[in-house]
Amino acid sequence: MALTGALCQTLLAATGFTNKNLRVLIAGLLGSDYRPGQMTYDLRRLRLAGLIRRLPHTNRYVITDDGIRIAVFYTKIYNRLLIPLTAADQPQAPLELRQALRTLDRHVDGYADRARLTPAA
Repeated sequence: MALTGALCQTLLAATGFTNKNLRVLIAGLLGSDYRPGQMTYDLRRLRLAGLIRRLPHTNRYVITDDGIRIAVFYTKIYNRLLIPLTAADQPQAPLELRQALRTLDRHVDGYADRARLTPAA
């Protein structure tokens, strides 16, 4: 989430970014150290997935159109769905929210159970 949040920075989308620029943003969002090796690995994965591209003859990257769409989508899902759901199991949460969380849990568990493959004989 910190990586997608950092990619959503409008300045990054307009000017591009380097390994170091993005690493500083992510470390700030995580509140902990984010090593250069981790950033190099993540940049490579993002590039191979087509979410960022490297500018020729530079050490700068830019976010692709798909990268922007995915980063915004994941950030919205996190802020609008995951944060409220993490509070749903608290006693002070509204009953409807606690019931919705239980329903989601049942559906996710059922899906996972149905997806299991039977062992080969």
